[in-house]
Amino acid sequence: MEKIGHLASIWHYPVKGMAGSALSGVFIDSRGIEGDRLWAVRDLKRREIQSCKFRPQLLQCRASYSGPEKKAVQITFPNGEQSLCGEAGTDQHISELVGHDSELRTLEPESNEAFYRRYKQGNKHWLDELKNTFAREPGEPLPDLDNLPPEMQEYVSRPGTFFLVSPLHILTTASLDHMRANNPGADWNLERFRPNIVIETEPGIYGLAEQTWLGRTLRIGETAIQCQGPAPRAIRHHTSRASILFCASRRACSSVIPRSSRNATKFSST
Repeated sequence: MEKIGHLASIWHYPVKGMAGSALSGVFIDSRGIEGDRLWAVRDLKRREIQSCKFRPQLLQCRASYSGPEKKAVQITFPNGEQSLCGEAGTDQHISELVGHDSELRTLEPESNEAFYRRYKQGNKHWLDELKNTFAREPGEPLPDLDNLPPEMQEYVSRPGTFFLVSPLHILTTASLDHMRANNPGADWNLERFRPNIVIETEPGIYGLAEQTWLGRTLRIGETAIQCQGPAPRAIRHHTSRASILFCASRRACSSVIPRSSRNATKFSST
């Protein structure tokens, strides 16, 4: 067994598409980190779950658990106002922020496939919409979105979850350091990547370390994590408060793309 590093931080995101919270400890199982992405914003007209790819304004909000039992989800909006998921007025505040009539919803059973289905207006309209969210510079390649698995073509997230691909997203300090060295003028704050687990890599591990872990198993204590595939990231176009999240960074994305086959981090499962 090879030691590759130690836990630097753990994150969860109570509302899909919003900024999240760092944790000091967590329960983890096959569904991912406890409390991660249990709520999502649903567009009422499209009847579709939304993510920050299509509603980048969501990244201006930060969601966290509050209350004595940490079960209520509190949203902090860009203007500093706070309200709870399910509280009167919260849906209206979300709708005004994103510019579309919306509601906050919790997970539905896996059997309710219609709840998780993509909005499709024409055969290729949804795919064109998805490609546009990546907003590459001229000549920069896109991930292979034309050959998505059938489930990803049909659903915004895997039925029964608010995850599109996998319940865990891993990032290493080696990758951040590598990209920072290649483009020191870009903003490499780790929250841009929305990781669940950040690993402080051992001395001597350099470059895009996660790229070498595909198909392998990571062990953190008694937890085994299967490294399944790379995690493409999109450039987001929005203006936000520095204390909440970040403006789009083409400099950061343009550094990742040519050096990592369009990906810098890993999707995994337990």
